[in-house]
Amino acid sequence: MAPTALRVVEAHARYYRQTWRGSVISSFAVPLFTLVAMGTGLGRLVNDSGGVAGGTFIAFLAPGLLAATAMTTAAGEASYPVVAGIKWTKSFHAALATPVSVSDLVYGLFGWLGIRLVFNLVIYAAIMAAVGAATWGAAMMAVLPAVLTGLAFAAPITAWVSTLESDTSLSSLFRFGVMPLFLFSGTFFPIEQLPDFLEPFAFLSPLFHGVELTRAAAGIAGSPFLLWWIHAGVLVALVVGGTIAAVRNLGEAMRK
Repeated sequence: MAPTALRVVEAHARYYRQTWRGSVISSFAVPLFTLVAMGTGLGRLVNDSGGVAGGTFIAFLAPGLLAATAMTTAAGEASYPVVAGIKWTKSFHAALATPVSVSDLVYGLFGWLGIRLVFNLVIYAAIMAAVGAATWGAAMMAVLPAVLTGLAFAAPITAWVSTLESDTSLSSLFRFGVMPLFLFSGTFFPIEQLPDFLEPFAFLSPLFHGVELTRAAAGIAGSPFLLWWIHAGVLVALVVGGTIAAVRNLGEAMRK
């Protein structure tokens, strides 16, 4: 990463120093409450019926939620803040008035997002281990594919958001994109339990590939669903293709 891109990372970090209090509670509370509630509530019913993939429901669920958390975090960071930088605060215009280039801006944004994802997901993984959903080693191993999952969403979303004329479409992104993927990508149950006509569509979901890689890293039996390099290849292709498109589209938006 170029020194100017690292300056963009630094700028995001300095801004986060002023705003971290607004997210640190959710970083701890949401995973803790979700895992405890699902593990002791719904999980007890599932376990009484034989569990999932030869283990407990919470062990199956936790890696899926880790990948899904990466998706929602990345989608949030790649949507409204990008629109703000382009149209509202125009911080992107200010950055480009310096030696920072459009590619530096994009690489710095994704570099900072990767740091944010690692921070949030390590906390989540630690809570996974603390509640008995995984061993410490397995939980930490699952962080890497989850970070890749987040970046696989951030890059295409940034590319798309850079083409928007207003923010009115962003609510549809979460309502008709993020939420259905969260529910039907194998996060809560194996995709084999989907209706037959829906199961093929799960293979088109980036989250499905991220969930399978994350579960495999956590040592869940039966994962990954496909060969690991197929899941990883889909995510890497989204990161690379999305980054190229984001640089192009953001450059065009900055010239308007």
